[in-house]
Amino acid sequence: MTPSVVSDLSETDLLARIVPLLPVGRATLLPSGDDAAVVAAPDGRVVVTTDVLVEDRHFRLAWSGGRDVGHRAAVQNLADVAAMGARGTALVVALVIPGELPVAWVEDLARGLADVCAPLGVGVVGGDLSGGSAVVVAVAAHGDLEGRAPVLRSGARPGDVVAHAGVRGRSAAGLALLAAGLDEVDDGLVAAYLRPDPPLEAGPAAAAAGATAMIDLSDGLLLDAGRVATASGVVVALDDPATCFRADLDRLAPAAHALGVDPRDWVLRGGEDHGLLATFPAGTVLPAPFVQVGTVRAPSDDAWVGVLVDGVRPTGSAGWDHFAGGPQPR
Repeated sequence: MTPSVVSDLSETDLLARIVPLLPVGRATLLPSGDDAAVVAAPDGRVVVTTDVLVEDRHFRLAWSGGRDVGHRAAVQNLADVAAMGARGTALVVALVIPGELPVAWVEDLARGLADVCAPLGVGVVGGDLSGGSAVVVAVAAHGDLEGRAPVLRSGARPGDVVAHAGVRGRSAAGLALLAAGLDEVDDGLVAAYLRPDPPLEAGPAAAAAGATAMIDLSDGLLLDAGRVATASGVVVALDDPATCFRADLDRLAPAAHALGVDPRDWVLRGGEDHGLLATFPAGTVLPAPFVQVGTVRAPSDDAWVGVLVDGVRPTGSAGWDHFAGGPQPR
């Protein structure tokens, strides 16, 4: 009989179904199969980050298939690597799954990881399996700086230009449509939530072009720009969204109308598009697909640092916070 749920298989049998679906990667010297993998680090330094997806906190099984969750798990970690100016080399994935979860869902999770990683030459080189009451996907990502200095949040300086790569607000809009049961209004925005597609190659390109600071916009433009401002001790002055994010606002307008909301909120506060926000010295030729969206200023007379939008300090929630509340699941 063909196994249908995880509890029909032993751990060894389940791994035998997953591992062949995972890419090895260009930097993998010893892939999954031993107690640990071996990954090349020619730069002599390794960029490391980790992130986790928790069922009913970050996704719902009713909305997200295994391929969707695998895709998102890979993207959100590789975006953090890219924000340091590095190129992803390997992922290690720990998976907690209930026994009643379909085997096909777990196989699709592996396919989702491979969809993102294989074209980039990133290996999925090992991890762990455990049983539990809910699905949890924990990923550790590794990256290679390729001889460049890491790009930190703390390097922005007055006079720098602020630039953005990627799209804004589409994942948040897709989540809002799903939550309202209106996903048929715009399946493209729903797809942007389920499987975000950020410009991961833009991170190394920004570093090579001399970016002074950079961050993955996972929690919202205002919140993450504020993190750069705080770390650098500056004011990040964003231009009027109606100008610098005009294409995004136009794309979001029909969904915003259907839900009776202001699309600016998705652009400014929505997370999980995983675009990159970077600062560059004035006069820098911005690498594609970065476009200028503001400037960096010195702290104000009262030593305030933070974010301005079209010259005004924004009020209300800046974006997603895991503990202070926000839309769930992300």
